[in-house]
Amino acid sequence: MISLRRLLGLLGDEEVQSISRRYFISNGFDGTLTSIGVVVGAVLSGVPDGITVVKIGVGAAVGLGTSGVWSVWEIERAETKAEIRRTERAMLTDLDDTRFERRQQGARTVHAIASGTGPLIGILLPLVPFLFEGALLTLPQAAAIAVALGVGLLSSFGAYMGSMSGQRWYVAAFRMGLAGVVVALINIFLPG
Repeated sequence: MISLRRLLGLLGDEEVQSISRRYFISNGFDGTLTSIGVVVGAVLSGVPDGITVVKIGVGAAVGLGTSGVWSVWEIERAETKAEIRRTERAMLTDLDDTRFERRQQGARTVHAIASGTGPLIGILLPLVPFLFEGALLTLPQAAAIAVALGVGLLSSFGAYMGSMSGQRWYVAAFRMGLAGVVVALINIFLPG
């Protein structure tokens, strides 16, 4: 188990931040686009109520969240083992149970958590309006708000990445948000 002190140290490490940020944003992007597709597809296919849309979306969140954690855990496990072996060969020493190995294992944990959290947020946030369907919103209203929330979340990802990299944040926000609009439109115009 990773200690709080070690976790905070890893979160302050620029290399760990960079890799975790990539996993979080990439999988958050995937989750948000999935949520927009689920929302539009569910409403257009005649789903009877908002709770059914939420149940479908939660199923997608479980799948993508699990995929994010599991795949990154295995990817990082392989990559860190290879890095440790290269370092052991260069240093002509065994690095089992050393600070270097523990740091690599802790970083893997942080990356896996970031990777799984991204799609959970990306899917669950746009589903919130469906909790109010029937009481405050109609199904089409909930869908419209959900798509707007998804596009807003995608734009936030873009703005963050744009400002972090020194790009014009609003251009990056527009580019990322546009993906949500495209997914919604494709779903609307799909035959069937």
